[in-house]
Amino acid sequence: MFEVCVEEKFDAAHCLRGYPGNCERLHGHTYRVQVRLRVSELDGFGMAIDFREVRTALKELLEQFDHSYLNDLPEFADKNPSAENIAKAMYKALKERFDAAMYMVTVWETDSSSASYWEE
Repeated sequence: MFEVCVEEKFDAAHCLRGYPGNCERLHGHTYRVQVRLRVSELDGFGMAIDFREVRTALKELLEQFDHSYLNDLPEFADKNPSAENIAKAMYKALKERFDAAMYMVTVWETDSSSASYWEE
């Protein structure tokens, strides 16, 4: 197997509705998002997946999230925009484009705190 990994950042605000602590209040993060794709064969150029294609898709997706109030996005109308739910929403959106190659999305809220989503 081969794995391709691309990372980008975006800035956004959110709050965790009903959370018993500071995160219930409006606050923001510079999120880091890592997308990981896996394939078993290389293409004619000797690449698993073109980094540029993955980065372009990720940047297009992040345009919806960047400098937004995440709670207002349709993806989070009925759930909190936690790192876990952000990772899942991004995974689902990117899976539509990359299908079986899609492996995992990891979202960092801080340099030391992240959540990942993948499907078995």
